[in-house]
Amino acid sequence: MNTSLRRQNLLAKLPERALVFIFSGHAPARSQDENYPFSVNRNFYYLTGIDRENMCLVLDKNGDKTSEMLFIEPFDPVLARWVGGKMLPEEATEISGIEDIRYINELEDSVFGRYERSLRYNLPIIYLDMWRNELGQNDSDGIKYAKFLKDKYPQLEIRDIYNEITSLRLVKSDEEIEEIKKAIAITRFGIAEMMKHIRPEMNEMMMEATFDFAMAIKGCKEHAFHTIAASGARATTLHYSENNNVMKDGELFLCDLGSAYKHYCSDISRTFPVNGKFSERQKEIYEIVLEVQRRIQEAAKPGVKMADIQKMVIDFYAEELPKHGLNKDVSEYYFHGFGHHLGLDTHDVDGGLGQVLNEGNVITDEPGLYIADEGIGIRIEDDLLITAEGAICLSQDIIKNVDDIENFMKH
Repeated sequence: MNTSLRRQNLLAKLPERALVFIFSGHAPARSQDENYPFSVNRNFYYLTGIDRENMCLVLDKNGDKTSEMLFIEPFDPVLARWVGGKMLPEEATEISGIEDIRYINELEDSVFGRYERSLRYNLPIIYLDMWRNELGQNDSDGIKYAKFLKDKYPQLEIRDIYNEITSLRLVKSDEEIEEIKKAIAITRFGIAEMMKHIRPEMNEMMMEATFDFAMAIKGCKEHAFHTIAASGARATTLHYSENNNVMKDGELFLCDLGSAYKHYCSDISRTFPVNGKFSERQKEIYEIVLEVQRRIQEAAKPGVKMADIQKMVIDFYAEELPKHGLNKDVSEYYFHGFGHHLGLDTHDVDGGLGQVLNEGNVITDEPGLYIADEGIGIRIEDDLLITAEGAICLSQDIIKNVDDIENFMKH
């Protein structure tokens, strides 16, 4: 990946005098001497290509002059015998393309010692990744460092750089699209294995385990998100997560899942019968969802607002559902958005339904219908690449037509 170009594109968005700090993050403590698994700050990864904790990227812009430094953990030969070695400077340079590699404990002295005099006369605007998903979450390393800098250097102006980075991430390069395709291919294999092995009276967790084993066969350890494996009425809960109930003959099974390849995510949903055969009513509702999913792909083009596609889905359901005895308000049967951006995160960076689609975006196409009193929950989800000519379905090889599913599932 050309992370050097990404860094240049980011600096081009900033004012003439700017100093950027992007931390890789670290694994929080779990219990006793155990930590949670480390998950790299995706913005750090996007700009460096490095998947290691306790690092910091520093970018300096002063007019036409720019420089970049990468701060890494020192190599500890004793610790290396226990948990493996830290990244060496030459490895960091090879991956990131950054020549100036220093150690993380030198961060403040290296940056602010170097700029002490200029800080008095030519104050840079300090940029940090200070994204929060919700107000109550723990402070990220970026937020902690912002508080530290504001306390020690109150004259500095500190801004959040999250939106500048994510505006770049929205448009995927050819290389990024290939990584997403690889994740989709692994997910396709996993879904096929689930269809092969599902039987009445099996537990939902066995389907989750089947997908996990299929990922392992393909050499993939990273899920895009926690698997949803829901049968019967449980599939009418949008983010059902227990995956611990017995699947009954005559029920539908809904899976919403994905693998990640080099952190690039797939996000696929399929709904199929536990016994391999749709009932007439199940088929009837399934075909409605399949039709609106086709219409979403047709509508998804550059310049189109996601909100307009959502309105199209709701209008279609409002006209179609009463023909099938579903006379409540559409929101009783369909209560989520038709899709979202996809990339280094499953719910990737975007502006919500107000977002206008652009060439190079990757989005999901995931309408659903949830009829709790009939125990029918159906969602069909594919991943779309927005091109100048329209949307291309990256997951088109994952079967979803009724006849294809039933023929594949014949036991």
